[in-house]
Formats: sequence, C-alpha cells, structure tokens
Amino acid sequence: MRTKIDGQALLEMLIGAAAVVEKHKQQINELNVFPVPDGDTGTNMSMTLNTASTELRKLKDAPLTKVADVAASAMLRGARGNSGVILSLLLRGISKSLKGMEECDGVQLAIALQGGVEAAYKAVMKPTEGTILTVARVSAEDAFASAEQDGSFEAVLAAAFASAEEALAQTIHQNPVLEKASVVDAGGKGWVYMLEAMLAVCRGEKIEAAPAAASAKEQADFTDFDTEDITFAYDTVFIVRKAKEDIDLTPLRRYLDTIGDSIVIGEDDEAFKVHVHTNIPWAALTRAQKFGTLELAKIENMQMQHDDLAAGRKARSTDDLEEDEEEEEAPKGVAAPEKKYGVVAVCAGAGLADVFRELGADNIIEGGQTMNPSTQDILEAINATPSEIVFVFPNNKNIIMAAEQTVRLTEKKVVVIPSKTVPQGISALLMFDPNAEEQDIVSTMKMAMQNVTTMQITYAARDSDFDGHDIHAGEYLALYGSSLFGNDPDVNKLLCALADKLKDEDSEFITIYYGADITEKQANAAAAIFTERCPHAEVSVVNGGQPVYYYLISAEAQ
Repeated sequence: MRTKIDGQALLEMLIGAAAVVEKHKQQINELNVFPVPDGDTGTNMSMTLNTASTELRKLKDAPLTKVADVAASAMLRGARGNSGVILSLLLRGISKSLKGMEECDGVQLAIALQGGVEAAYKAVMKPTEGTILTVARVSAEDAFASAEQDGSFEAVLAAAFASAEEALAQTIHQNPVLEKASVVDAGGKGWVYMLEAMLAVCRGEKIEAAPAAASAKEQADFTDFDTEDITFAYDTVFIVRKAKEDIDLTPLRRYLDTIGDSIVIGEDDEAFKVHVHTNIPWAALTRAQKFGTLELAKIENMQMQHDDLAAGRKARSTDDLEEDEEEEEAPKGVAAPEKKYGVVAVCAGAGLADVFRELGADNIIEGGQTMNPSTQDILEAINATPSEIVFVFPNNKNIIMAAEQTVRLTEKKVVVIPSKTVPQGISALLMFDPNAEEQDIVSTMKMAMQNVTTMQITYAARDSDFDGHDIHAGEYLALYGSSLFGNDPDVNKLLCALADKLKDEDSEFITIYYGADITEKQANAAAAIFTERCPHAEVSVVNGGQPVYYYLISAEAQ
C-alpha cells in the first residue's frame, strides 16, 4: 500500500489520466446531454487535460507543489467548455492545497480534494446537482472519511474512486435531463475515468477502462431533444488577463447571469477564464474587457452541433478550424498584383470594417485596443492584397510599430500611414485617389489626419490617479486626442462636456461611431447633444460595433 507520493508520481498520474480521458473522449461525448445536448464534454475534458500533460512532460525532477501548480495553470488556460473549466477549477483548488509540499499522504489528498471542490462550487454561478460537481463533492467527502481510518495515499484515492463511481450512477436520478435520456452525467464520467487512471498508476497497474454500468445506456439518443430545448445557442469560452491581481469579478458574474447560463469563472493571480452559454457572445467579451485584456476566445453554435449529432454527423467545432489551419501550414503565396495600390486596415467592429471596405480597403485585420494584431497577422493581409503597393492603416498607436516591421518582410512595397485612431484612418482613406502618385497620396492622407480631432469614451478598468483625475473602476473615461479629458459615472455628462469643447472650434463634420454596448437609441441621443451644442456642424451617426469604446467621435474642420 503506497502511503505517500512525490512530484514525479503526481506527474505520472496526471499524464495517465489525460491518456485515459483521451482514449474514452468519444464515449463521454455520447453521454453529453446536459446542460445542452452538444456532444463535446469528452473532447473538452480531454483537451483541457492534454494542455497539462504537454506542460508536465517538460518537467524534470520537479517537486510536488511545482507539478500541481504547472498542471493547474496550464489547465486554466487550456480549459474548454463547461466541463473543462470546472475540471481546471478542481485542479486549481487541489494545487492551492498542495502548495509548498514535497510529498502528499492520504490525509493531505483528502484535504486537497475538498479544496478543489470548494473552488469549483465557488466559481460556478448556479451549481447544479447531478453533474461532475456532485461526483467530485461526494468522492471528496468519502475520501475525507476514509482518511480518518487509513491515512495512506493509495487507500484514500481508492475510496475517492469507489465513491465517485457510486455517485456517478446516481446522477441519472438527480437530473431530469439525464433521466429523460437514461444516461449518467458526462462530466462525472470523465472525473471517474481520471480517478481510476490515477489509482492504476499509483498501483503500478496497466490502465484499463471501467466497464459500463448496466443500468445506463452507453449513448444518448440526441433525436430525443429538440433545438428549442437550447435556450442559449452559443457556447462561449474566453481568457482575460487581469488588469490587477485582486480584481473583483462579482459584477461580471452578475452581468453574465442576465445574458446567459452555465456560467463558470476560473481564475488565478494573472488571468481569469469564463465559460457561458449566451445568445450574444460579443456582449460577454466586451463586458469582460472592463476587467483586463482579452487573450483568447472560442464560440460554438450548440444548436448546429445538436443538429449534426441528431443526423448522425460529427458535430461542428472550432477544432475543425484548427485542422484546416494545419492543412494550410505551408507558406501562403503572395497575391499577384492586379492594380497599383491596395489597402489594409486594422479595426474592431463589423460596422467599422464595413466603412473601411466601402472606402476601398482590400483586407481588414480584426484588432485594436487590447487586441493588437501581430506583425505576422499584418504581413499575411499585405501578401493577400493583389497590388504592387499596399497602404496599411494601423488605426492605433500601439500597432504602428508592428505594421512597420512588415516593410522588409514582403516583396510588395508597404507604405504605413501612421493613423493612431480609427477616425484618422477613415478621414485619410476618404482622401485616397488611386490615380495620383504615391507621394502625393501619402501627403494628402497625412494632411487629412491632421484635420481630425478624435474623441473616445471608454471605461476605467481599475482605480487610479492620472493627470489630476481621481479615477474609479467602472467609470466612463473621455479622451480628447491623446489626453484624458474627464471621468464620470454619467456618460451623458462627458458627452455634453466634449460637445461644449467642440462648440468654438469650427468643426464642420462630426461623426459618432457607436460601439457594441450602445443601442441606436442611445447613439441618437448622443448625436442630439452634439447637434444642440454645435448647431453649425453636420452630425452623423454610424454603427461601428466596436468593443472597448462606447463612442468614437470624429470632428473635422473643412
């Protein structure tokens, strides 16, 4: 009987667990009917574990605390779907309980399992019984009881596994959706596979799959469900790097609860990961950026996945996009020139992208504030433009340098127009004359940008004291040019102040591009403020759809 384990043993157990879940991921997928029948739980759990397995294989002679921390951190960033996020939370709680330890016995394992369960329940907005949460909680409770009788690691892990199997069998009676399909919970099944694999490795045994329970079907019948059962269509997962370590995510949880369900938020000191089912994924992404910088996102249509499964097809997934990318790994060719000049523009928001296309942009790169594209991203857009000379509009001061790096990386001639804002880029492109000489085009565009005053309204991600302004997290911020103009919890006060500043500056054209969080009605009300205070200016409203900025406002003098 193994009484304790060290870091190498834990590493081997987690790698073994990843291998077993990978082997049985399709079986787990076929059990997946809750919270929606999208058939991806096994894939999500497998990919989550595989991110940890990949990182763990790089370690050599690492102590227990290091192994646990590496696994937890990798899984947080690699977590996919509801089950994957919960799994990462379980490991995160376990990692915290094992912090600083070089060995772990049965009592410490029981405490760590309970720590994992507490972390998972705390993060899930509305915990539902009859899921992986239940299986993990019951197994942790029984593991703790077992530790009082026999404190060896192997005995406690064996008790946790046996209890998890029993708890899994009961999930079919705890959740009406599972009972309707006559299946056990898919996530719970994955957790059982994990514990079984870890126990087998602990004992030095060959890992084998557990026999199926006779009382439950091996596969759910997805034709039993209608897509109308799926209230929120988009499975949305994303990672945000925190603006500060001790940021309070409670307001984000509350907001997500108003636009969706199946909400899970996992976090460490540097980042947090969100899982939510919603019909407006872009709203979730935009709101989350108030708390930090968006790193990665995945959005999948669960209604289409359900229809695929019901028809006997493989469910569509973002994994298919990755497969397509692998098939296209060969260097992409450079588009042959069909004209002298071409245009590449960087912006975020469907409305802004449409504006640039209407003005002649050949390629749009999605990016901007908090979403800066790489030099490679810009280079690929340049090479895909069928022209001899490509004008690049970064439209953000933090992207200009990355754009300039492409000049020596392509056979095309690249001319970077140093637009620092989207309004500058639009004004410059309005002056583009494809029949003029290159130098004249550049000169005219730069002059046009000088005549543009850009105002922006965004939000404060953190408390700060800047340039004499006492700023509080969540307040609206107004920028005038590159300077902070003001901050206020009332956005209309900032709009009025900006309009008053423009009143005496002889602006003839004012364009208001409103963002993803602003309705058309709100945008028109903002336009009315500028119309009233700047009666000699022509005021226009455009749905930019941009994240981060509620309003981008352009003022031009003729």
